[in-house]
Amino acid sequence: MLRIGFDIGGTNIDVGAVDEQNRIVARRKQPFPKGRPYTETVKIMEDLVYELLQETGSTTDDLASIGIGIPGSINVSKGTVISAHNLGFYDVPMRAAVGERFPVTPVFLNNDANTATLAEFRMGALRGCRTGILLTLGTGVGGGLILCGDVFEGGLGHGVELGHMCIDRKGPLCTCGNKGCVETLCSATWLEEQGKKALSESPSGMIGSLARGQMDRVDGKVVIDAAKTGDPTAMDIFDRYVDQLSTALSSYAVLLDPEVMVLGGGVSHAGEFLLEPLRQRVKEKSFFHYTHKIVAAEMGNDAGIIGAALLR
Repeated sequence: MLRIGFDIGGTNIDVGAVDEQNRIVARRKQPFPKGRPYTETVKIMEDLVYELLQETGSTTDDLASIGIGIPGSINVSKGTVISAHNLGFYDVPMRAAVGERFPVTPVFLNNDANTATLAEFRMGALRGCRTGILLTLGTGVGGGLILCGDVFEGGLGHGVELGHMCIDRKGPLCTCGNKGCVETLCSATWLEEQGKKALSESPSGMIGSLARGQMDRVDGKVVIDAAKTGDPTAMDIFDRYVDQLSTALSSYAVLLDPEVMVLGGGVSHAGEFLLEPLRQRVKEKSFFHYTHKIVAAEMGNDAGIIGAALLR
């Protein structure tokens, strides 16, 4: 039997067919239809499932489940997307819409950070812990919690939104309508925006090897790579980023005192260049004056797909 796992983001729809050993045996990626009705997303999802079935030589009779991870507030019991700002989804009956196209297959829906957390809990960096945090640092910032040895769905069942905790009330405007959310200050998008701003304002017009006229090539990875080489402008941006992220983590830590805090998403690929100074800053800011265990996620880009496929 196969389980299908969807990891839906504002840029791409990632999906994989997962076997009984939790291995991805086939996968697809397609651009998310930004600005289009959710029904178009559901149609794309249907087509992708059939492509995976064809590749694996399977039929709908071989489907054990379809799991969907979406970046937003989810009513798990009703299977609806309450709000997903980056997708433009509001009060969307996603589970029912997909279920109509696969009427004999169980369909499950959850927040994408929860699905990634589930994968890390079962198979990765959160394995064996009773209290832990996963924070995904990508285009936006998502997060999931392990409490009492299980994924915490929120007190009212709507999940948790670690990316929308406010750490600077006078900070940038977030897509959710508030200012200074973790997402606005700790995402790869912040690094990209600051890199482009510095490049446009720099007297020399340089960040690393990029000139002012190459702003379209600046992204979070470029800024981090330039900081690694000692570029002073990029180092300043990265230092501010570490400071902002440490404020968020120290706030989570004082509330939860977690065994481990795991960082996923593209920014986490910086490895110890990010983690080493981050641990020190969190220690300095936290009520608990010891070095918290802060590590990179282990499941990589497979976490969202495998976690969605593990939903029950």
